[in-house]
Amino acid sequence: MGDKRDRIRWSEVKALIGNRMMIGIYIGQFCLTTITWFFLTWFPTYLLEARGMSILKVGLVAAIPAICGFLGGLAGGLWSDWLLRRGFSLTVSRKLPIILGLMFSSTIVLANYVQSDVFVIAVMSIAFFAKGIGNLGWCIVGDVSPKQIMGVSGGIFNLCGNLASIVTPLAIGIIVKEMGSFDLALVYIGTVALIGALSYLVVVGPLKRLEIGEDEQATDEPLVRPASLHTAQA
Repeated sequence: MGDKRDRIRWSEVKALIGNRMMIGIYIGQFCLTTITWFFLTWFPTYLLEARGMSILKVGLVAAIPAICGFLGGLAGGLWSDWLLRRGFSLTVSRKLPIILGLMFSSTIVLANYVQSDVFVIAVMSIAFFAKGIGNLGWCIVGDVSPKQIMGVSGGIFNLCGNLASIVTPLAIGIIVKEMGSFDLALVYIGTVALIGALSYLVVVGPLKRLEIGEDEQATDEPLVRPASLHTAQA
C-alpha cells in the first residue's frame, strides 16, 4: 500500500502502539480471541465435568458451537459489507457488528442458570455465533493501519490476540481449581466480552486511516549538516 521502504522506523512503531484507536482495537482483539480459546481449550472439559456428558456425547456436541461460530463469521462479514454498500460510514459498518457480537457473546453466563443440556448448548452456540459476527478485527486492521507499516500493525494485532491463547487457559484453570466449578469461569468470559465491546464503543472512536506524520518518520533519520554555508545555500 505504501511506497517502497528501506527499513522500519521505531518512531513509527511507537506512534502506532501509542495511538488511542489502535490500542482500543488491540484490546478488542484480545477479548474476542479469549472467547475463541475458551471453546478451543476448556469447553469440552466443561461439558464433561460440569454437565456430566459422556466423552462420545462431548465429541458430538462440542462441534455445534463451532459450526455456529463459522456461520457467524460469514454473517458478520456479509452484514458489515452490506452496511457499507447501503452508505453507512466505515465506523458504523465495522463497529456495529463487533460491538453487538461481543455483547451477545457475554450471554454465555446464562449457562450457569439453565439445567437442560439442550439449553446449555443453545446458549453456547449463540455466544459463539455472536463472537463470529464480531470477528472483523482483520478487516479493521486493513482499513486503519498506517500504509507504511501495515505488516507491523498486523503483527502487533495478531500478538495481542494470541496473548489470549496464553492467558485464557491459565485463567480458567486457576478459577476452576480455586472455586471448584465453572460458574465463575463463564462469568470471566462474559466479562471479557463486555470489556471488548466497551473498548470499541468508548476507546476506539471513529475509524480512519492512521497517518504517520513526517515528525515520526524523521525522528530516526540521521541529522545531515551542510559542509559550508555555500553548500546549504545551494
